[in-house]
Amino acid sequence: MTLSQQEASGGMPIISLRGIGKQFGAVRALNNVDLEVREGEVVALVGDNGAGKSTMVKIMLGVFMPDSGEIRVRGQVQSFVTPADARAAGIETIYQDLALAGNLSIGENIYLGREPMRRAFGFLPVMDREAMHRAALDVATHLDIESASPRRPLGNMSGGQRQAVAISRAIHWNARLLIMDEPTAALGVPEQRRVIELIKSLKMKGVSIIIVSHNMNDVFEVADRIVVLLRGENAGNLVAAQTSHEEVVQRMVRGA
Repeated sequence: MTLSQQEASGGMPIISLRGIGKQFGAVRALNNVDLEVREGEVVALVGDNGAGKSTMVKIMLGVFMPDSGEIRVRGQVQSFVTPADARAAGIETIYQDLALAGNLSIGENIYLGREPMRRAFGFLPVMDREAMHRAALDVATHLDIESASPRRPLGNMSGGQRQAVAISRAIHWNARLLIMDEPTAALGVPEQRRVIELIKSLKMKGVSIIIVSHNMNDVFEVADRIVVLLRGENAGNLVAAQTSHEEVVQRMVRGA
């Protein structure tokens, strides 16, 4: 079943992209694309390779600026010129490669690039490692993550534990919207289940999530709505509980 964006959002969305267009030379990557997500909603963004998913995500992250259309965050028009602008609006992302440093601890990865500082001997600026470790423990407790000591290097952890750390980093920085790129790719079955449970936990805590995934089983297990792109255009805005794998795949291949 398809539905309008207003019906799907059930009120003012946390983020709304309307009429988004993006062209690279002669290639039109996106054409008049709409996407909305409300608080505590999980929206799956799906489509075949070249459908425009990555371009759409990069526009939300401030990597690309759209050629047309507008972005609103909680009803306010936003212009993301840089990724820092998107982060300031509460948009965080977890890339498929997680963008973590294996030689650093959980806390050091949470603060990677945004390290807290303190004054040693009253004047010498040094990294506040204790503050980073405390933050790691707080976030792990908040998400009910069972992991090793926050001082343990990530290189000694499993793929599922590293995924949990990447999620923890986003939540620590008060993400209003969390974008997850293929969150269960390259994980074993038990670790996939753990990541799915983490997504459900975040949803219960009111975090809005966009999942970019080719795994239809994951999509149908966690998504409230499924937005389908085909050759840079909207091909469906579907209620997950009222559609099927077959309909989603058909729209990915043939359109509405």
